[in-house]
Amino acid sequence: MSPLLLRLAELRLPLDHDEPALEAAIRERLGSAAAGLRHFSIHRRAIDARRKAAIRLSYAVDVELADGTDIADLLARSDITPTPDMRYRFVAHATPGLGERPIVIGAGPCGLMAALVLAQMGFRPIVLERGRVVRQRTKDTWGLWRRGVLDPQSNVQFGEGGAGTFSDGKLYSRIKDRRFLGRKVLEEFVKAGAPTEILTEAHPHIGTFRLVTMVESIRETIKALGGEYRFETKVIDLLIDEAPGSARQLRGVVLENGEELLSRHVILAVGHSARETFDMLTARGVFAEHKPFSIGVRIEHPQSLIDRDRWGSFAGNPLLGAAEYKLVHHCQTGLAAGRTVYSFCMCPGGQVVAATSEPGRVVTNGMSQYSRAERNANTGLVVDLRPEDFASFGDGMLAGVAFQRHWESAAFVAGGASYRAPAQLVGDFLAGRPSTALGSVIPSYQPGVTPTDLSACLPDFVVAALREAIPSFAKQIAGYDMADAVMTGVETRTSCPVRFTRDPKSYESRNTRGLYPAGEGAGYAGGILSAGVDGIEAAEALALDMVG
Repeated sequence: MSPLLLRLAELRLPLDHDEPALEAAIRERLGSAAAGLRHFSIHRRAIDARRKAAIRLSYAVDVELADGTDIADLLARSDITPTPDMRYRFVAHATPGLGERPIVIGAGPCGLMAALVLAQMGFRPIVLERGRVVRQRTKDTWGLWRRGVLDPQSNVQFGEGGAGTFSDGKLYSRIKDRRFLGRKVLEEFVKAGAPTEILTEAHPHIGTFRLVTMVESIRETIKALGGEYRFETKVIDLLIDEAPGSARQLRGVVLENGEELLSRHVILAVGHSARETFDMLTARGVFAEHKPFSIGVRIEHPQSLIDRDRWGSFAGNPLLGAAEYKLVHHCQTGLAAGRTVYSFCMCPGGQVVAATSEPGRVVTNGMSQYSRAERNANTGLVVDLRPEDFASFGDGMLAGVAFQRHWESAAFVAGGASYRAPAQLVGDFLAGRPSTALGSVIPSYQPGVTPTDLSACLPDFVVAALREAIPSFAKQIAGYDMADAVMTGVETRTSCPVRFTRDPKSYESRNTRGLYPAGEGAGYAGGILSAGVDGIEAAEALALDMVG
């Protein structure tokens, strides 16, 4: 007979607990039912730092009990539930002799998972990526960071692995995931070489270098299953049948070399910076809507400051690693009234990176390696925007892109027109004076920073919001407003400023059958994990249509 499977939550133990302590806590929680305990495994491990004087580890574990064990009393408790079935099940399989092959545009997390699932179902997808293979792309990216030379087709935004390759590699999300598709993403990452701990840590991350090898491994898996990759292949147009009285039907794509690639099933998995593609899509009448996004700066503090505030006397404990934080402030006064300032993509022990994809513009982002061992902590400190904020930049769907470009160009000029970034000390920023030199916090941005006045490359209401928020954040993290902390501008690519709206059931474009907008570039995800999950869902919808 089948064993009984239960999930026990909130088992809290000291940081320095020994191995038998967890089983002892499980048995204590189970009470008399512990006699039927056959096996247990850790589902999730988190850090409980609500009391800095007594930081603990909090576990959720899955236990296997012998059939016949009395669990009626256990199920009456809120901290014990039946273990859900998290196994992934394919929704369809390609029929023999299926001639059509689906196309996936973009090889970032969304396109990667969409292509993998399609390949696993036997559909032999064709992946089109405008950038280069991940290792060559890494070299091109270092060209900007080390020599100030930008390749517009191969950089932090474009190329195999997508923008997430040069990030902290965070693998957690707040999306609703009733089918445990996030688990499928993590399991595939582990198969591709990610550490197994990402399956159990509450806030897993991988880091850039490990992401590179994982992306390569997944590519080889897709190819082994009949998939095909085409790098340095840019889609410049769509082939659409628009017969009077019938729905617009996609029938293929046009490549930059003039080739027409026919398919009635195309997943649009471009990233949030594929601006030329956005131009093409809107010109071809693909349904789109404005979407809110945010703009701001990267702020750097010594990681030791954050560790001391978050971990107290436990700072430096290897079980804790580099501390993270999350901050939100709702502005009350002046130009900033009604705005929200929040930390975005916080990178413990990381660095600020040049993330532009267009000549003559400066964009910042954050990145960490798996070790998170660099001297500074950095985060985006951004302010929410609304469509009316960028209405003056155009009356089309891409007014938000024009807004981004305006401030990125201003940052390029403020930094010295050489891809150096404009930077300002927090003390100077709060006092409203330009910075002329740096202090004790050494900025990590490459190819370097230029001390200046950030108000030259940010909207006035963003400057006002940040000046109100930083002192407030200092009440939550002691020293957050330290005079020598460094702010580097500008952070504009928090998310896509446009959404290519799709039907919630079919996942197809609202007005173009056969086109499946997905991931960050379509306005439906915000991070590696959520983009991967969205890619799976788009692939499933496409597969069901192909076999239906």
